Amino acid sequence: MQAKKIAAALVAGFTALTLSACGNGIAGGGSGSGDGAKTTFRLAFNQTEQHPQFKAAEELGKKLEEATDGRYSIEVFANETLGSQNEVVQNVSDGTVDMMYIGGPVLESFNQDFIVFNLPYVFDSQKAQAKVFADDAVMGDLKASIEDSKKITVLGALHAGIRNVYNAKQPIKSPADMANLKIRVQQSDSQVAMIKDMGGVASPMGQGEVYTALQSGVLDGAENNETVYNSLKHDEVAKYYSYTRHLMIPDYLIMSSTVLEGMPEADRKALLDLIPATVESANTGFLEFAAESKKASEATGAVFNDDVDTAAFKAATADLVKSSINNPVRQALYDAVQKANAES
Repeated sequence: MQAKKIAAALVAGFTALTLSACGNGIAGGGSGSGDGAKTTFRLAFNQTEQHPQFKAAEELGKKLEEATDGRYSIEVFANETLGSQNEVVQNVSDGTVDMMYIGGPVLESFNQDFIVFNLPYVFDSQKAQAKVFADDAVMGDLKASIEDSKKITVLGALHAGIRNVYNAKQPIKSPADMANLKIRVQQSDSQVAMIKDMGGVASPMGQGEVYTALQSGVLDGAENNETVYNSLKHDEVAKYYSYTRHLMIPDYLIMSSTVLEGMPEADRKALLDLIPATVESANTGFLEFAAESKKASEATGAVFNDDVDTAAFKAATADLVKSSINNPVRQALYDAVQKANAES
């Protein structure tokens, strides 16, 4: 019996030492910093390490570590290594993943008012979009709208490029050229309706599946900006890129509300104070990255077509826009966008 007691004591001591040694590991809920241990937030991302949003998030992590005297930092997981956006957003909601970049349409499933910024031909320019997103009087209530219901805090809204259609068959000049083309869209009802109105057949799909689907012919094409087209090598399997300019939907940087609220007040403020510069860095880098990506795709043989009747596409999707602006919240957001368009 004495031998058993000694063995049990040794096991308990070893376990305590092991747990102590794990104090500087990666967090899955933002805890563990109160006693001086380092907490590393996991930030999920579905693009590559070359993307400006990845670089901006890495820089955010470094600045956060400096601002909190080493108590907090961020590790960015690119290329959907933590799962697709639809999967990971549930993990952010329950606090098992701390942060992520997420496409605007995915947030529609949590609050459909996010649809306003995901509609075709809403923004006239990146400048107008940035003006709206920087105005907390416009964005504040929307950004906070899923904190109670889903425990998700929207930290910032970012420019995610201008989306255009690309496919493996032909240049797209008018809605007639979209007939019977199976086009990948984000997993969103509004995006499905948009591609249908534009003349194509919408196929909702996670980003990680698109290359294989294009290669095998399950998809004819997709719609995205030049950075995704090049970095995910879609230019290898869908060489016709046409400037339909149908969307300027944002990405959002989101965080588990539970994790954010669990930070000491000073550290939480330090993080929030860093967000505007992070957004600006990502936006500036994005414009440069898009130009570089186009050149790189052209070098692989991709054909960029700017002979597109965008007015016809805008007219084809006008009913979708009109039917989607169907409550006072959305009307106010839409009116703010139109005001920014006029002033920019």
